[in-house]
Amino acid sequence: MSRILKLAKKVGLNGFLAGLFLAIFLAWLFPTFGSSQSSVPWKPIINVGIALVFFMYGVKLEPAQIRSGLSNWRLHVLIQGFTFLVFPGLVLLILQFTPWIAPDFKLGITYLSALPSTVSASVVMVSIAGGNIPAAIFNASVSSLLGVVITPAWMGILGNGGGEFSVEFLPTFLELTYKVLLPVILGAFLHAYLFPILQPFLKQLKYIDQTVIMMIVFTAFSQSFAEEVFAPYAWNTILVLALTMLGLFLLIWTVISLFSSILGFSLKDKITALFCGSKKSLVHGVVIGKVIFPDPALLGLVLLPVMLYHIQQLMIGSAIASWFASKNKT
Repeated sequence: MSRILKLAKKVGLNGFLAGLFLAIFLAWLFPTFGSSQSSVPWKPIINVGIALVFFMYGVKLEPAQIRSGLSNWRLHVLIQGFTFLVFPGLVLLILQFTPWIAPDFKLGITYLSALPSTVSASVVMVSIAGGNIPAAIFNASVSSLLGVVITPAWMGILGNGGGEFSVEFLPTFLELTYKVLLPVILGAFLHAYLFPILQPFLKQLKYIDQTVIMMIVFTAFSQSFAEEVFAPYAWNTILVLALTMLGLFLLIWTVISLFSSILGFSLKDKITALFCGSKKSLVHGVVIGKVIFPDPALLGLVLLPVMLYHIQQLMIGSAIASWFASKNKT
């Protein structure tokens, strides 16, 4: 148990998640403070924070690691294919046969399916489980960049499945370009100059990401509570949603495992495919969602399935990574 707790702490199942729950609780307690009626200029503060988060992400990108990972193309195709094609396709099919899911949450589940993979959590879990670390870094980085284009494109196609909602791809892409992509490119351009300076402080820099995410979650849920968006839903509805997210994670994990075996992947590559292909990024979900869903109340509703999936992928992923690690020692 202590080993699992230590591993969970490494991948983010610690103060950050506690901070997210605290942000939601404070949003419920003081909804006006974080809503559009607040005197605090949340929007410009958050926009600057988003640019800073992705600038630092660009600074941390290692060009050499990305170049070295290009050769293992079958693994890359499988991971990116599951992240951006199979996952959304399965969700689109599943949502046709889930009458127990409230219609308002189906948009959030659809959005979850279109998100890119995580970066830090995937790489850490692959490392501890004994997988292909360079391939994990390559796929997590590529997935994050592709998500800027593919996620809004998918929502433009699938978004109407969640109700009266549509995404205009070009305006959304342009906004994501200057809020996300340009800071990443600028950071990557300055990698050689800034990374040696910032490298000793990488652990501390993660708090910038976490603070920005918590601010977005706080304001989104504040608006949702202010408009009483969650009022019609009982706790058992949320529990059913959480169990559905658990089932979705286990289904994706099983299908990836099956395809990895069919393709004859080595154990290292299979581990990488499992962890990178099944993960969805809460950071990108919150940031990209801020652009795609400009209504904060709607954003709070959409983020609930994403957060539930995120918590479970960390908990289950930590346990599985620990199991792989103990198996590799025997």
